[in-house]
Amino acid sequence: MSAPMKKPAAETLPRPAGLAGLASDWASDQRTFKDVSWGKAMMWIFLLSDTFVFGCFLLAYMSARMSTSVPWPNPSEVFALEIGGTHMPLILIAIMTFVLISSSGTMAMAVNYGYRRDRRKTAALMLLTALFGAAFVGMQAFEWSKLIAEGVRPWGNPWGAAQFGSTFFMITGFHGTHVTFGVIFLLIVARKVWRGDFETERRGFFTSRKGRYEIVEITGLYWHFVDLVWVFIFAFFYLW
Repeated sequence: MSAPMKKPAAETLPRPAGLAGLASDWASDQRTFKDVSWGKAMMWIFLLSDTFVFGCFLLAYMSARMSTSVPWPNPSEVFALEIGGTHMPLILIAIMTFVLISSSGTMAMAVNYGYRRDRRKTAALMLLTALFGAAFVGMQAFEWSKLIAEGVRPWGNPWGAAQFGSTFFMITGFHGTHVTFGVIFLLIVARKVWRGDFETERRGFFTSRKGRYEIVEITGLYWHFVDLVWVFIFAFFYLW
């Protein structure tokens, strides 16, 4: 009597056609979603919710700007600086944008070295990213103080539509708060990486499993999101 045939270990089913195939690609049983850690999934959910908040703020800004009958202030005049007697429009904003975009590069390198378990370079790059972020917040504070000294308030400004002050302080302030929390988060994680907490599995906040530097990547997700939001704020407030 012949032995029964063994079933293959795994059978590959053909991909359904049409909408059924599209649903199959995005179904919850796909490996892409199985391998995501709890911390990374929660960060993505937080960033998704934050996207809605920033999106509502920017939509409100667009509605206020397009519905007002009073002329909107000219960004080239409002955000200009006098340097050596030369009128330089948007020079501070250009520097702020360069600093923040550069911080995305250093953060990406920190994640790369983190997964190589090079804790010294990881910590150094995270500290450099935090320095860029702190510089950005400092320049934003200077920008705010300059505008306030020139008479800009949430209820009005000397250049035109009163809604300019309220939308500007609300949206840039909310973004600046995100950058500030990101700098604090970077400093905490960089300190733990430098001490080798992820190698010794030392107990404490944000300490992952031994030998895992996933928290560095999670921090990077937050930081890249903050940088991406600034691109939209830059386009809406300073270029429009």
